[in-house]
Amino acid sequence: MSIGMTPRVRIDPKLLKWARDRTGIAHEILLAKFPKLPDWESGESRPTLKQVETFARAVHVHFGYLFLSEPPKEALPIPDFRTFASKGVRRPSPNLLDTIRICRRRQNWYRDYVRTEGEPELPFVGSASIESSPEIVAARISETLGFDILARQSCRTWTEALRFFIRQADEASILVIVSGIVMSNNQRRLDPKEFRGFALSDPLAPLVFVNGADTKAAQMFTLAHELGHLWLGKSALSNMDPARRSVFRREEVWCNAVAAELLVPLAALRPKLGVDEKIQDLANRLVREFKVSALVI
Repeated sequence: MSIGMTPRVRIDPKLLKWARDRTGIAHEILLAKFPKLPDWESGESRPTLKQVETFARAVHVHFGYLFLSEPPKEALPIPDFRTFASKGVRRPSPNLLDTIRICRRRQNWYRDYVRTEGEPELPFVGSASIESSPEIVAARISETLGFDILARQSCRTWTEALRFFIRQADEASILVIVSGIVMSNNQRRLDPKEFRGFALSDPLAPLVFVNGADTKAAQMFTLAHELGHLWLGKSALSNMDPARRSVFRREEVWCNAVAAELLVPLAALRPKLGVDEKIQDLANRLVREFKVSALVI
């Protein structure tokens, strides 16, 4: 190497390809930022250390990973309930992995704070099982949260109703985080198609994360669904759909039933059913009244 030349580093091309595929960023976008990427991946040229650092930041991968001999296996730190029927779920994105890590750090801080304050464990965490009646568990959640159906129905907008719901969960000592991006990075938007939320169960510091990139009605259902997971005492990553039943794991079907009953109790729904009202008009009216999606109704 001649004096003054920028030193190049040896990176196994398969690590570069792994990092590119893992991030989910369009190949054209990466090529615009790194025109030499095809040459690096083919081994025809090598990047500088500075270029490797810049590339690692762009694809949201730990810098040291690119110097391994093989791509690391990144498993989700919580059970993945997104898998249904015979259809597989693609590997978790960097945005999802980082969001879970961030939330676990916040939960650890909150747990230490609560323990320092001498607060007791929350009796509702893990108080139910999937053999429990969804109607009874929904009633218990409602009682614990002081969940006021009439107060939520009086909210003028879905946003106002969601904030009311979150406030009730917060007052029950459940840490609720709603965000549509990773930390404050607007370039790292979360995809509701990948996941809608997750629960991190803990007797002192239970946490629910809701994907804020989803619709407000969907966020409402996600929060209710994840509360079901906390009552089961199980951490879980979810991508629930209230319209699908047979394809999901039993836990997801059970949490869907709890969420539906919590948000729209059958006892509150029956008096509102009009005899001569068309089904579509009825559904639209109830959607507005209960601030939920038509699928929940």
